[in-house]
Amino acid sequence: MENGYESLTIGAFAKAAGVNVETIRFYQRKGLLLEPEKPYGSIRRYGEADVTRVRFVKSAQRLGFSLDEIADLLKLEDGTHCDDASGLAEHKLRDIRDKLADLQRMEAVLTQLVCACHSRKGDVSCPLIASLQRGEGLRDTASRQGFSALAKRSVS
Repeated sequence: MENGYESLTIGAFAKAAGVNVETIRFYQRKGLLLEPEKPYGSIRRYGEADVTRVRFVKSAQRLGFSLDEIADLLKLEDGTHCDDASGLAEHKLRDIRDKLADLQRMEAVLTQLVCACHSRKGDVSCPLIASLQRGEGLRDTASRQGFSALAKRSVS
């Protein structure tokens, strides 16, 4: 083959895919990558399709997909199930948006606590430490500050 990817050892395969050998073995254990047959007295060989598959997995991971979700996407890899793939992506997008909203609430609460720490006077205890000692996590502090939606979700 023109790329030289049809007779790769596991080490060369890992290098071509941009991962380490243990990642290849892990993906095989998880069923994301098939383990090729080992000819008698020889070593397993990998090809361009294997490199492409690992790159697919890594790209999906960078988008936030879990290995289980990636396994579902791999079942659709022939490209003929765009509606199914789109549904999986829409679900992931909702998850990411929910996490972003949670992070924004966390940022708002921590910003207020840090400001309270910087503005304290005298021997008053640290507002951040005092809040945590009272068991006021993000949910408690946020709900007092009007973030009622957060009280319904577990983020702490």
